Amino acid sequence: MVVDMIYRTPRIIGSEEKISLQSYSSGEAVRKLVGGVCLNHLSWASLLGLRVGIFGRQADDEYGRFLRSGMERYGIDRHLTLDGQASSFAHIFVDPDGGRAIYMCPAATSETTADYIHQHHAEYIRSSVMVSTEISQLPLEAVIAVLRIARESGVITALDVDIPRRDALQSLGTADQFEEALHLADYLKPSKAAVIELSGESDALLAAHSIRERYGSQAVVITDGEAGCAISSADFSGRIPANPLAALDTTGAGDAFFGGMLAGLIHQLPWPEILQLANACGAACCEISGATPDLQTSLARINEIHPPAQDITQLSATISGCAQTQTQDSPYEQPVERFLATARQEIEKLHERIGGAEYFQAAADLITTSEAEGGRVHLTGIGKPSHVASYLAALLSSVGTPSYLLDATECVHGSAGQVRPGDVVIAISNSGQTPELRAAVSTLRNNHARIIGVAGRSDSWLANNSDTFLFAGVDREGSPLLLEPRASILAEIYVLAALSVELQSRKRIDRTAYHSWHPGGAIGQATKG
Repeated sequence: MVVDMIYRTPRIIGSEEKISLQSYSSGEAVRKLVGGVCLNHLSWASLLGLRVGIFGRQADDEYGRFLRSGMERYGIDRHLTLDGQASSFAHIFVDPDGGRAIYMCPAATSETTADYIHQHHAEYIRSSVMVSTEISQLPLEAVIAVLRIARESGVITALDVDIPRRDALQSLGTADQFEEALHLADYLKPSKAAVIELSGESDALLAAHSIRERYGSQAVVITDGEAGCAISSADFSGRIPANPLAALDTTGAGDAFFGGMLAGLIHQLPWPEILQLANACGAACCEISGATPDLQTSLARINEIHPPAQDITQLSATISGCAQTQTQDSPYEQPVERFLATARQEIEKLHERIGGAEYFQAAADLITTSEAEGGRVHLTGIGKPSHVASYLAALLSSVGTPSYLLDATECVHGSAGQVRPGDVVIAISNSGQTPELRAAVSTLRNNHARIIGVAGRSDSWLANNSDTFLFAGVDREGSPLLLEPRASILAEIYVLAALSVELQSRKRIDRTAYHSWHPGGAIGQATKG
């Protein structure tokens, strides 16, 4: 996730040289664009119909906000923490032939550790069909953590080895870590600069065979500039020629290629078609400035370069667990139908994960024990989950568990006095990381409350700071902009409604008792007498 500052230069200069930069035809001296190895290839994969997301560390600074805006524009889901010291950027100098020199500042990316990956992103990784990562700016321990979590969860892995081994060992980790990362990946795409050092071969196809044999990969794909690409796999080995073009800027061409390759894999195309599509993406990237696609022209250009046998953006992703792909035309193409289908699928997945009544026993036991000791139940949340808390407080009270709404934002300003030692607080959050809720829960724990955490991430701060935890997570909201809380709210209600049934069943609430608490309306008439 890198902000690319791209300059035009008459030539790439060396040490002790000076040169004047050229302006773009529009008059600007520099273009600020969305970039970064992973963000680049995800943007091209999204253009080709995949539902994609990115996880990692940023800062809440100007560059971070610019990148997040770009992610929204490209339809990329975000699973980010904004606790980095600064967001990553790069200065890129491009000559008239499209050649470039790149100076990178990894910033927040370089602060990413294995522990951080496990704490913040493990569940997000497990929710995917395929995970891709890179050896470029990310520390090798983090790369290994991502690939291990994915492999242990049966998630397909793809690794872009973007820099030579010697450069990786200077700044990213050890030789053993480098080797382990390559052994963990199902699909390897080493850059041409990395290939000779890895294999000792200058011929791309021979190098692909050598690297695949060494690391046991399902496939090794090597981009070879104007010669196209070479692949070694069990199903197909050979060369696919490049598409003729006049390059404007080769920045990100390999990333665009990788995005096309991932799209072809998810759509289960045969290897020759996958690589023809990938070559077309790389060529389309070379004809524009920067490394991410032009939403107005790039898809049409890909189809011009390599007319597909069928419209790839309309194919259904048939790999197990992968949802129907979405086109990039508009987030408001059949949005209601999309939401209804997504919500149903997400609740079904949640049901499969949590199982039956036994999942709620620990939370119900905590409440039952507290009530026996004279304790009470409170519900709290920030934002939309606060409305879930209000509903559940009313529902629980109506079925025999008196419950109270607690304002989380006021908690650190005196409202914690509502909660006595031994009371139970059900704290609800989608991310489990919300700062205001963290402050409230910390205050309540210091005052000896018992916490039931409800969140969409079992590796979140809330999960780790609760006496017991209920998972209420979804992979997709089903919302036009991919981020508005809809399915996640349904998941929270689904889980807590089930807990309310368990508590009601333990108390054997009959219609007479229920009527005494709910004498009004149609329900009151139905339970009367």
